[in-house]
Amino acid sequence: MDLEKLIRHRIRSVKLNPPQILGIGFLILILLGGLLLKLPISTKEPVSWIDAFFTSASATTVTGLWVVDTNTAYTLFGQFVILGLIHTGGLGFMTFAILIIIVLGKRIGLRQRLIIQEQLQTPIGGIVKLVKRVLLFALAIEGIGVILLSIRWIPEMGFWKGLYYSLFHIIAAFNNAGFALWPDSLTKYVGDPVVNLIITLMIITGGLGFTVLHDLWYSKNFRSLTLHSKIMIVGTIIINSVSILIIFLLEMDNPNTLGDLSASGKWWASYFQGISPRTAGFNTIPTGDMEESSLIFTILLMFIGAGSVSTGGGIKLTTFIIILLAVGTFLKQKKQNPNVFNRRIDVSIVYRALAIVITSLTFIFLALFTLLITENIPLMPLLFEVVSAFGTVGLSMGATGSLTFIGKIVIMFMMYLGLIGPLTIMLSVAQQEKEKIRYPSGDVLTG
Repeated sequence: MDLEKLIRHRIRSVKLNPPQILGIGFLILILLGGLLLKLPISTKEPVSWIDAFFTSASATTVTGLWVVDTNTAYTLFGQFVILGLIHTGGLGFMTFAILIIIVLGKRIGLRQRLIIQEQLQTPIGGIVKLVKRVLLFALAIEGIGVILLSIRWIPEMGFWKGLYYSLFHIIAAFNNAGFALWPDSLTKYVGDPVVNLIITLMIITGGLGFTVLHDLWYSKNFRSLTLHSKIMIVGTIIINSVSILIIFLLEMDNPNTLGDLSASGKWWASYFQGISPRTAGFNTIPTGDMEESSLIFTILLMFIGAGSVSTGGGIKLTTFIIILLAVGTFLKQKKQNPNVFNRRIDVSIVYRALAIVITSLTFIFLALFTLLITENIPLMPLLFEVVSAFGTVGLSMGATGSLTFIGKIVIMFMMYLGLIGPLTIMLSVAQQEKEKIRYPSGDVLTG
């Protein structure tokens, strides 16, 4: 009895900060998902433990990399487990936890509010109201998407199959997970305007971030938007437009991708492939057949990723823009903070952006270095899979299915890292500085 009391006391005495709670929470979700996907009711054919946990990690982190085909390996129950993991991972498990607490009529404590604040990166005031709106926006947008896509697919597939396929792919698209019920993703719809537009609109909406959607809904005009929303909206428009044009120019004569398509088909394929790599992982042209220049550019897009507090991964578009603004300010020899939309970017934000980029590149290098030792796969496919996992994108050159046990573990870790963020991991184990000491300045030669 004394031992039991001691154990309970020890458990209660363990104090975790919000980043640690988020990290452990998602890890538990991955483990539960793997157990559910291993059940006989979930599978049509034998699935190994590592493949079940890999699929669970991929779904929870809204990535979309797979080692077994979703439609042929998993039953309807297993596919619904995957959808549940995608939804929970995309919107955040604490968002659903708060919803359950609200439904049960319980009080939302300060600790829960702090965890939500860490997850949504928003001020603590009005968090519960924001959580309700996030869920409302998400379900409303997905509902509209399902209706629109059903209009296209029900006549082709029949009512129930068309409705289910619409539901599955809309949830995957809005939550920026590259899971599809076809082994070749959406390549059969490469020139279909309806499918291309609906899926990409879901991808863009989910990738903007919930705070931006909330801001757009309640703002009267562009000027009244927050600085973050302005940067995200303008940045998304610019990077998507540039990406579409670059993919078109690089692939237009490639017979394995755009070369044999009609003029409109080439533009639709370029449009889809220019938008999808930053976040979603769907593809309408064979990724492995793309030119090396296109693959390198796609790796960059996957590294940049989506918006903060969104369903996508990567270093985040705002982080990339802040770094560009800081570099531009330095090159102009201006001894001041970066400015954008008549607002000054605080130096602490620049430091945070730099820390995110360096930490991310470090993890990517370590993962790639490990895979080059353990896998008998060329450099380019391994680099592509690592960055795809980190960006929680899901695009693949076909190397994922050939990974060894260690290789799958490495990719699973990179997907997990991409979901919670490299800086979250570092902050969760870092010791807070107790004393602030100001040392004399010194000169260091650089460049």
